[in-house]
Amino acid sequence: MRRIKLTISYDGTNYAGYQVQPNGNTIQAEIEAVLTRMHGGKVKVVASGRTDARVHALGQVLHFDTSLGMPADRFVKALNAMLPDDILVKDAEEVDASFHARYGAKRKEYRYVVRQEDDPFRRHYAVTVTYPLDVERIRQAIRLLVGTHDFTSFSVTKAEVVDRVRTIYAAELLETEGELIFRFIGSGFLYNQVRIMVGTLIEVGRGKYEPADISRMLAARDRRVAGITAPPHGLYLWNVNYEKVD
Repeated sequence: MRRIKLTISYDGTNYAGYQVQPNGNTIQAEIEAVLTRMHGGKVKVVASGRTDARVHALGQVLHFDTSLGMPADRFVKALNAMLPDDILVKDAEEVDASFHARYGAKRKEYRYVVRQEDDPFRRHYAVTVTYPLDVERIRQAIRLLVGTHDFTSFSVTKAEVVDRVRTIYAAELLETEGELIFRFIGSGFLYNQVRIMVGTLIEVGRGKYEPADISRMLAARDRRVAGITAPPHGLYLWNVNYEKVD
């Protein structure tokens, strides 16, 4: 058996998320269905992590094992010919059997896009916030998320994981083409963590919280002290990196 690593992008608008589930179509189900047809038997794919309904990805990473002898790069054309147009395989390469898309990930980058003007062509890909936001206040606040912290206040109350300590290597607010882009690079992220951080930062920009309140929220380790959970359709899994962090 050979192990193949795929890098894919997808528009999550019409999906119930990445991971297979009983009700609703998913990214994983679409990819596994195509691979199963190619192999004549069930093929399971493993992803770097799941994304929720309506969340997008530009650099999701998967792996699967294959008995087929075709060159790895041929999987790109073969899969794209059979997958829906809103899922794209960008790259395929053969990797060592020890490679694991989930457990081998060292850093993940997420981006969240906010618009302050309505645009019907961006309604599925950015969240519109019509009230004024103080960008400088947001920049002061977002810096306080960098570092190793217990992110309990920025995760769902009933999260399955016990250890909620994560490291954020970079967090910044970018401005481009009428959009605000929240960019986070971290060792990993808790369920809904990015959406809760963004929702809270938006409320900082609106004046509900002070920038320094971020430190208080982290210390509290209590979901009730942080802000709202931002909607899913502004969120993108941007990149997954497997190189060792210095």
